[in-house]
Amino acid sequence: MKAIILAGGVGTRLAPYTLFLPKPLMPLGDKPILDIIIRQLQHHGITDITLAVSYMADQFISYFGDGGQFGVRIAYSREQESLGTAAPLKLVPGLEERFLVMNGDILTTLNFNALLECHAASGALCTVAVHSQQIPIDFGVVEYDSRFQLTGYTEKPIHRFPASMGIYICEPRVLDFIPDGRHFDLPELMHCLRDAGEDVRCYPFEGYWLDIGRPDDYARALSDVDKLLPQLFNHS
Repeated sequence: MKAIILAGGVGTRLAPYTLFLPKPLMPLGDKPILDIIIRQLQHHGITDITLAVSYMADQFISYFGDGGQFGVRIAYSREQESLGTAAPLKLVPGLEERFLVMNGDILTTLNFNALLECHAASGALCTVAVHSQQIPIDFGVVEYDSRFQLTGYTEKPIHRFPASMGIYICEPRVLDFIPDGRHFDLPELMHCLRDAGEDVRCYPFEGYWLDIGRPDDYARALSDVDKLLPQLFNHS
């Protein structure tokens, strides 16, 4: 199975670090996060990888080359302008079988094989990996009706919601829903599939997942990565 890793973003939320390095090459310990991702995919038997690159693309090519040192084959799909997260898929040749799409800035203990098996068994056109997130509210939240009469009062509630992990398993027919030549993101694609009545499934995952897109999340990843390493390459 081919994997497409989306690595073309500018990473503005991590500036000024990303003025010098693209976000997927930000170091975690002694390796960039994308190095860890590629080794994870190889560990799970996914060895045909395309990096969708744009910003500082030459740095990716210089670091990863053809992928031989990682035991994989790496090709590069280079955008001339930013097209979003879904449109670059139309630029990748040879997507004639089931494929994986993921962001290049994710630290997770997800078992990619388990995700693939669940997708294959479901018969869905696309499966989205999701992770439960919590947002604490540091205030008392008040509810009232149209007469401004108090109807509820919750002190410092915690809101929970399922968030996309930025990891998808897709059948090649999803490409039919991506328009040519314009900016188009994966959330837009999911809406199009849903509106067309296509079968899109979710895969809940309760293990470790972190997007390093913000400075505080990057700092957390730096502190977590060493203790996570045994789990990152675990098939269980």
